[in-house]
Amino acid sequence: MSRSSLSIVRMLAGAAFFAPSAACARNAPESNDVHAEHAVTPSGGRMTAAVASDTALPAGALDVAARIAHSPRHGEWVMIRTGPSDSVKAWVVYPERSTKAPVVLVVHEIFGLSTWVRGVADQLAADGYIAIAPDLLTGKAAPAPGSDTLTQAAASAAIRTLGTADVHRQLAAVGQYGVSLSAAEKRYGIVGFCWGGSTSFMHAVTSPPGLGAAAVYYGTSPADSLLSRVKVPVIGLYAGDDARVNATVAPAVEVMRSLGKRYEPHTFAGAGHGFLRQQEGKDGANLAASRQAWPLTIAFFRTNLGR
Repeated sequence: MSRSSLSIVRMLAGAAFFAPSAACARNAPESNDVHAEHAVTPSGGRMTAAVASDTALPAGALDVAARIAHSPRHGEWVMIRTGPSDSVKAWVVYPERSTKAPVVLVVHEIFGLSTWVRGVADQLAADGYIAIAPDLLTGKAAPAPGSDTLTQAAASAAIRTLGTADVHRQLAAVGQYGVSLSAAEKRYGIVGFCWGGSTSFMHAVTSPPGLGAAAVYYGTSPADSLLSRVKVPVIGLYAGDDARVNATVAPAVEVMRSLGKRYEPHTFAGAGHGFLRQQEGKDGANLAASRQAWPLTIAFFRTNLGR
């Protein structure tokens, strides 16, 4: 699909970030059991200079709006047709480079396409990729007043309306939109967080044409019976203090290895679920985890998608 055939939606950026508790469930698109298991909110202390200044990482929740506002990279809103009767809104950020770039899709948490997710996309562009962050809850619910993020109640209700086949059909369409851009290479990767992490692993199960790699941040693994369908390398980045999610990792490792498929899990001691967004949390463990996880993610994409 050509870029010129898609309408560009101009919207105001920089709305205040609203950080309610995060929620995700194993194989969330298939399940209606989307529940909040923990609170992930800013710790109440001052943001440390390290969090604010570490521009080698995606911005945390506390400084993402400022980082986006001062980004030198071009970002734009688009509507991407994903089927005969549906489209998704997406935020696209372009790297500053003279050659064509691989594409990476960024799959949000259950709260839809927030400022923080857009910040992840901006950092991927800083690292050389065309980053596309689709809102898979497009048209499903309105954000909280004064925010660009859905409330927990609205998001949980909206997520329950999504079907697995529709989610991955839409992601595949977004991937094809990305690789059709004149500035893009013909392969795309995917990275997701919490609900989006589970979705990213499931996208590796569906492995549509053009997909080259999947990165999973603290998302649960697919059912063991589905893993034989994975056709691309998968990397997993997990918090040490996240037993519910981590209980699904060891079985996936065993099955993926028995099938000769590449699955590279990393667990960061002391970090909590959502560590890349809440970098100021867990007495420095979240920031330490972020500083390890992000370079691993970029190295993984460089190996499997190019640079």
